[in-house]
Amino acid sequence: MSITDRRSLLQAAATIPFVASATTAALAQTPAEPAKPEPNKPAPAKDVTRKLAQYLVGAKYDDLPANVRKEGVRTLLNWVGVAIGGSHHQTVDIAVSALAPFSGPAQASLFGRHERFDIMNAAFLNGVSSHIFDYDDTHLKTIIHPAGPVASAILALSEMQPVSGKDFLNALVLGVETECRIGNAVYPNHYDVGWHITGTAGVFGSAAAVGKLLNLNEQQMVWALGLAASQPVGLRESFGSMNKSFNIGRAASNGIFAAMLASKNFTSSDSMIEAKRGWANTISTKQDYNEILGDLGKRYEAALNTYKPFACGIVMHPAIDAAIQLRNENKLTADQIERVDLKVHPLVLELTGKKTPREGLEGKFSIYHAVAVALVEGAGGEKQFSDRAVTDPTIVALRSKVMPVITPGIDPAQVDMTILLKDGRTLHRYIEHAIGSVEVPMTDKQLETKFADLADGIIPAAAARRVMDACWNVEKLPDAAEIAKLSVST
Repeated sequence: MSITDRRSLLQAAATIPFVASATTAALAQTPAEPAKPEPNKPAPAKDVTRKLAQYLVGAKYDDLPANVRKEGVRTLLNWVGVAIGGSHHQTVDIAVSALAPFSGPAQASLFGRHERFDIMNAAFLNGVSSHIFDYDDTHLKTIIHPAGPVASAILALSEMQPVSGKDFLNALVLGVETECRIGNAVYPNHYDVGWHITGTAGVFGSAAAVGKLLNLNEQQMVWALGLAASQPVGLRESFGSMNKSFNIGRAASNGIFAAMLASKNFTSSDSMIEAKRGWANTISTKQDYNEILGDLGKRYEAALNTYKPFACGIVMHPAIDAAIQLRNENKLTADQIERVDLKVHPLVLELTGKKTPREGLEGKFSIYHAVAVALVEGAGGEKQFSDRAVTDPTIVALRSKVMPVITPGIDPAQVDMTILLKDGRTLHRYIEHAIGSVEVPMTDKQLETKFADLADGIIPAAAARRVMDACWNVEKLPDAAEIAKLSVST
């Protein structure tokens, strides 16, 4: 740079303070307009973590309404069934083999298996087992699978220390309530950017439930929630692989980790959920803390839990329901079908748009496979999302005729299906609420049928019956560990 250029630059820089001062003076003479409130912006957060901890520490079994207790029992029954059912999937075999050399004392059972692991690894493995089929419970407002992180953790703990059935059910409900409320506070923004919300919110449910059974005081529960906040796990990129179930298992064991440390006064920030650099502000652009604290003990998200009749992503359930209905009513066979048109919500293709699944786990996220297999086999259970099913020539041929189209006005829980037959006829079915939804829930009998089907070949039918009875009567059990002990293979 020449001397002349430098001089010009310095002269220009010298004018900046004057310009800034003049601008400041001019602004000072201009009346300030009152700040306009941002529409729909939630009130500032204050003491969210502590108020939640206060509630958890004080909440009693006797405070639970009858309908919430009943849904808690149904949640337990469904979870035990899917944990047994998934226990011999190759994912679980691999995980057991990998972790066995490092497991500590044989403190807890693996559902559907004979091995015993320390509670941290048992919780992880049972969480993996319960989610690998994608057949577990679903809180439809957030797509959280609530039982996996919570039940996996507290059933393992119950084998290490005595836990009455009533205390167990109370902890289960409180854990589910915690993770679903925290999920509500950040959904859908948190989910939309790629977080797997069952893992990221589920760890809070696990920590809260375990902390309740460890009788943490208020400050310790604050720390447990804070330590849980430091362990978000799970990305949606993992969907369709073994990694997806890893997220649920890890949320379970991470919650135990958090509560155990807190029980020994391992500290954390008191505002880990709501602080400027805390959990909610770090991982989401939406924070609605009223969803966490509003009507605590009065409004129960745990009462809204639902159970899957089909072993796949929840957004495909309306299409499977419609396909099975039309197939059965019209005695359809694959060779009669020319095309299947689906009007769907964008989330259906975002989550389940795999056109050519190569293995069963990928099939669980393929709307093309789900509709085709439902039309061919008239079902959507685990057998329909196996490696066998996704390579079946008839099903493969039919899935190329499935044409989903994103349609304005269609809710994620809905589908509008039209089947064009080769003889020129058209068949139509609109599903507003699929079976398994809050509006059309699975009955207790249907849950038992699902349980028996999952347990078949893993534990004897008589043993499965005893496990179901223990789940239905959990509130009367002197020791909740009885459920785990009855659920193992010999």
